[in-house]
Amino acid sequence: MQDAHAAPVRTERLFARIGAFLDTHHLSPDPAHYCFAFAVISAPDSLLARRVAELTQGGVRLKRSDIEMLGGRVVGGAPIEPQRTDAVPIDERAADLVEETQQQVDGFAQMVRDMQAETEGFGRDLEQSAAAIFRVPQIAEIDAIASITTTMIGRIRDSEVRLAQATAETDALRAKLAEARDTARRDTLTGLPNRRAFDEAFAERDVDAGPYCLAVCDIDRFKRINDEFGHGVGDRVLSAIGQAIAAECAPHLVVRHGGEEFAVLLRGLSLVEAAELLDGVRATVAAKRFRNRESDAPLGQITFSAGITAIHANETAESACARADRLLYAAKDQGRDRVSAA
Repeated sequence: MQDAHAAPVRTERLFARIGAFLDTHHLSPDPAHYCFAFAVISAPDSLLARRVAELTQGGVRLKRSDIEMLGGRVVGGAPIEPQRTDAVPIDERAADLVEETQQQVDGFAQMVRDMQAETEGFGRDLEQSAAAIFRVPQIAEIDAIASITTTMIGRIRDSEVRLAQATAETDALRAKLAEARDTARRDTLTGLPNRRAFDEAFAERDVDAGPYCLAVCDIDRFKRINDEFGHGVGDRVLSAIGQAIAAECAPHLVVRHGGEEFAVLLRGLSLVEAAELLDGVRATVAAKRFRNRESDAPLGQITFSAGITAIHANETAESACARADRLLYAAKDQGRDRVSAA
């Protein structure tokens, strides 16, 4: 005989867990919040519960955007998301936001795909069941059952269409976010990857696929170009030099590291081979004859100097860049238009 107290005990535990969920995520006891919590707690194996578990791994609290993304509704402005008080540059904050949004959209897209797969299977099974019912006329309730089943199939098909549309819209949004993510890692003047892209590539390099070398290149006497011809011409020269280095060094990563400075992350080359490559690029740039686009006046020879070093195993980007910078300034001190390697 079943214990008469079992059901009340289970109900009390469910209510307690729902209350704990609301408290953990700073949600008020509003019916909308309660319904969301009940849906999560009462069906721990559901798709919704699994997504909540993924989003809250490591003790992370659900944000308003998370709850709304999962189909819930936040009432009264809760939960409150903390405001950023650190002095992070706007472009970095934008890039971080793009990264976070990308992760959320990826998760939502997967959830929609899972729902679509589950709905498609259910609709197919239901349609097969309806066909079987129509083949058994002796069932007295055939008309009612067939009517209900037909209605359900129609609703399932409508849901499949809406889910397909949602999937298409999500894929389009993901593509736009990917484009925004790329834009956040690209220098607007030269079109080259920026320092953020360099830092990420340096951190993610496969040490087993090395060796790796780092070169820092700086345009010689760039201030003279700006002073004599204006910053517009200087910007075009900067872009042309950067694109020339990138073309000659392909497929290695070339980034605008700041100002008139470029960094090159070379993989699979020894220091001697990397220095020979950079010296060839230096000679190619020095041989170019740049002219002012407006007046067709020659700009004079434009060169760059470079410092190049082998990256040590487990070395930080700051350490490698500092050593390459010292070599760069050694090349400048030795007369410019040269590559210094060590």
